[in-house]
Amino acid sequence: MRTLWRGSIGFGLVNIPIKLYSAVQSSHLDLDMLDSKDHSRIKFKRVNESTNKEVPYDKIVKGYLVNNQYVILDEHDFEDASPEKTKMIELENFVSINDINPIYYEISYYAEPEKQGKKAYALLLKALVKSGKAGVARFVFRNTENLCVIHPLGDVLVVTKIRFQEEVREYDELEVPEASSVSKKELDMGLALIKQFTAEFNIESFKDEYSKDLLKIIKAKAKGKRATVKKLKPREESSDDLYTQLMQSLDKRKGA
Repeated sequence: MRTLWRGSIGFGLVNIPIKLYSAVQSSHLDLDMLDSKDHSRIKFKRVNESTNKEVPYDKIVKGYLVNNQYVILDEHDFEDASPEKTKMIELENFVSINDINPIYYEISYYAEPEKQGKKAYALLLKALVKSGKAGVARFVFRNTENLCVIHPLGDVLVVTKIRFQEEVREYDELEVPEASSVSKKELDMGLALIKQFTAEFNIESFKDEYSKDLLKIIKAKAKGKRATVKKLKPREESSDDLYTQLMQSLDKRKGA
């Protein structure tokens, strides 16, 4: 694993030096973009829009447009904007993890303690497990301020980035039906169907089947063959009546 961020978790007056590592990885196949004529790889270049010449990465700077002129920023400017948040994940309060709507979740990182912070790390981990709470904090990562929750996963503290409220769009422009349009018998049938499908959540039972099937096709084509493709079975014709559809769904589930 490669260290992505180095700093500390601030827990009251306790300072816990940590390193962050990515906790997730993509299960998608890494497909290259190619020219259809000769299958040469397509590359993206950083080009100066005035000269059309490629710009080396070490010659690229960041700027913000003010009154039609760019104000150029360097690394010191980013650190000076909030030096404490650049190196510190300061726990601001503790909440129930169930109170955070999943729409706010982004990406997770494993936190590993530095040698001098192991006991304090173990204390925070144990306290979170015992209390059933998660810590809410803000810190600067890759020149942007991030909101996050710190929560336990087994024997590890996980820092999960979450979105700010202003990053979640309002949905008042969507046309959605009134809840009153659903009758009581339809609701009862819907609840019965949910009950039949209810099970303990087991993440291991969910696999990326699409990528696995696509890889079979790729391997078959590499050998000059054509893989057997699953035929999509059309859904059985059903009534347009919602209650009848729910009844048929329950019967089908019972017979499965």
